[in-house]
Amino acid sequence: MNSVWMYAAIGVGLLVVLGVVAALVRGRGGAHKELPRPSAPPVGRSASDEGGASDDGGGGVAVLAPPAGIDVADEVVAEPVLVPEAPVVERPSSPVGRLQRLRARLARSNTALGKGLLALLSRGRLDEAEWEEVEDTLLAADLGVEATTELVDRLRTRIKVEGGTDEATVRGWLKEELVALVDPSLDRSIDTQRVEGRPAVVLVVGVNGTGKTTTVGKLARVLVAEDKDVVLGAADTFRAAAADQLQTWGERVGVPTIRSDREGADPASVAFDAVKAGTEMEADVVLLDTAGRLHNKVGLMDELGKIKRVVEKSTPIGEVLLVLDATTGQNGLRQAEVFGEVAGVTGIVLTKLDGTAKGGIVVAVQRQLGVPVKLVGLGEGPDDLAPFDPEAFVAAIVD
Repeated sequence: MNSVWMYAAIGVGLLVVLGVVAALVRGRGGAHKELPRPSAPPVGRSASDEGGASDDGGGGVAVLAPPAGIDVADEVVAEPVLVPEAPVVERPSSPVGRLQRLRARLARSNTALGKGLLALLSRGRLDEAEWEEVEDTLLAADLGVEATTELVDRLRTRIKVEGGTDEATVRGWLKEELVALVDPSLDRSIDTQRVEGRPAVVLVVGVNGTGKTTTVGKLARVLVAEDKDVVLGAADTFRAAAADQLQTWGERVGVPTIRSDREGADPASVAFDAVKAGTEMEADVVLLDTAGRLHNKVGLMDELGKIKRVVEKSTPIGEVLLVLDATTGQNGLRQAEVFGEVAGVTGIVLTKLDGTAKGGIVVAVQRQLGVPVKLVGLGEGPDDLAPFDPEAFVAAIVD
């Protein structure tokens, strides 16, 4: 009997031991189970934005905190944040002496006016037929009838009185007379003086295809190189790419562009806003780009007059620059005349002067409008807009 109880006690003891072992095994297995991880909200959004728990007890799925001893930092991979590179701001080259640096381009284009004329005059005493050839050369270069007659008369007198006809002497006479026609006494500076705490305003006008927007962008570079604070106004609201193009020019030299988000917006309103913004920014100059318009379209010319009137309600316009394509020659003179009447042009910008043998247009357009050529375009590069220098211009086409 005692033996039976002994064996029963041993059996119970074994069952207890087996139970303890089984419990320990289950506990170790549970430690290896993967715990639920909280889902991190996307970058820039809070847990409550994702439907998470909120302080006021609102509905949503609660975000569980990680259990003690478990680091989930390595488990949550944040989305990469792309930081845009800062635009590289260019420092334009100084406009001082720029025309001299570009004279080779001008000389190649104006061989007919300079070298051809010099060859004719160096022949000695010319007969009437040869003088007519001189006149034809000048007219072909778009010097104009009046200026051509004046120049030929002066040259004939000098040859008759002074007698010398060697090439060096004739070149000197030709340079002197051409410089006199171009008139170095004219004020060719761009008015960039602030007026009573407001920026100077430069309005740029012209027909389609003359390169107005590009000219405004290049002029901004000229002014930035002179340490001027510039604001651009995209008042060409009809050409879809005009504002984008102008803004790109501005960004390259760190200049802001005021524009409308709506295509076809009132250009006078955009121009007014640009001047207002320039005043608030304490800028030195506001450059206003306008849409190209044919000089014989009355409605478009009236609109240009409106832009000028609206801007002048807040501040005077210091400059109205007319952009002319030099390759159009005499055809551009009628355009210049109409724009002068409507907008009060104060200066001329001649583009593509390196692509034409019609350098005489400088003299013709000045006489037509009574205002000076102030800038010339001599290439496609960003710094190929040069302040006009009469002596450098003549030297480039004669020497």
